[in-house]
Amino acid sequence: MIAVLAPGQGAQTPGMLAPWLELDGVAEQVATFSELSGLDLARLGTTADADEIRDSAVTQPLIVAMGLITAGQLPLGTLTHNIALAGHSIGEVTAAAIAGALTPEQAISFATRRGAEMAAACAATPTSMVAVLGGDTDEVLAAILAAGLTAANRNGTGQIVAAGSVEAIATLTENPPARVRIRPLQVAGAFHTHYMSSAEQNLRTVAAQLTPGDPNQILLSNADGAAVSDGSTVLARLVSQVTRPVRWDLCLDTLRNLGVTGTVELAPAGTLTGIARRELPDVQLVAVKTPEDLDKAQRLLAEHSAPEQDPQAATSLSGPSVAQLATGMS
Repeated sequence: MIAVLAPGQGAQTPGMLAPWLELDGVAEQVATFSELSGLDLARLGTTADADEIRDSAVTQPLIVAMGLITAGQLPLGTLTHNIALAGHSIGEVTAAAIAGALTPEQAISFATRRGAEMAAACAATPTSMVAVLGGDTDEVLAAILAAGLTAANRNGTGQIVAAGSVEAIATLTENPPARVRIRPLQVAGAFHTHYMSSAEQNLRTVAAQLTPGDPNQILLSNADGAAVSDGSTVLARLVSQVTRPVRWDLCLDTLRNLGVTGTVELAPAGTLTGIARRELPDVQLVAVKTPEDLDKAQRLLAEHSAPEQDPQAATSLSGPSVAQLATGMS
């Protein structure tokens, strides 16, 4: 089984879109996504600096666009076995589109509104996030709670992100648990905490105007690592995700239990592959950072393909969603 992983905010780098624009049809796809988002994604993905693309209102639609562009270049629709799809934070919107729960247009529009709403929530109250690396998990979680913070991301063994007020962050930093390193994160605020409540409320209004489809492949939820098969549930979880912790550790547990033997991380790749290298040491990994990595990804997909044993047990990605990914249109 193959897992296709979609990265979240923080994976972006200046100029990351430039090499993709050289591929046939990508410039037109980016133009469509730019119109949907109201942003010049071509400029943002090529010449904008790190500070500009750190803004959630910009980063989130750009990250989703990059993932959809990458997916459209891979032969996902030709595989004859199940694919497990998982995305980290905003990457879950990308994964939902690849699975057919959202159209590409819905994904870009939702990501644009999500980014704008979360940016507004960040501006309302000074908050931040820090990576808490190492230490005993129970001790780390207790220290985060005692400082008045939330364990906003649990990415794997020894990798927890704490989020909350600037004052609480300072408390944790000054009194860290034993054998722990604390690394500040360059983010605008406390994502995946109650500080994003206004964003969640406004996204409910957005979601009410969408008609999702049921996923046509295994789609994992950040909430608990469970596979979600109902489109309405997928959309509801995408809305509540902005205030709920990302349990990437549970998503990895599910991939392990499913017997995943290879993973392909969509652009802008690297972060999730690094985590998987530690958490899934026996799994073959490919991070698609530029178009030069597409051949490696295609070989991995081919090597891990297998005939379906039960036509009822799995559905290929040959439906409309993959064709749409290639064009950016529904």
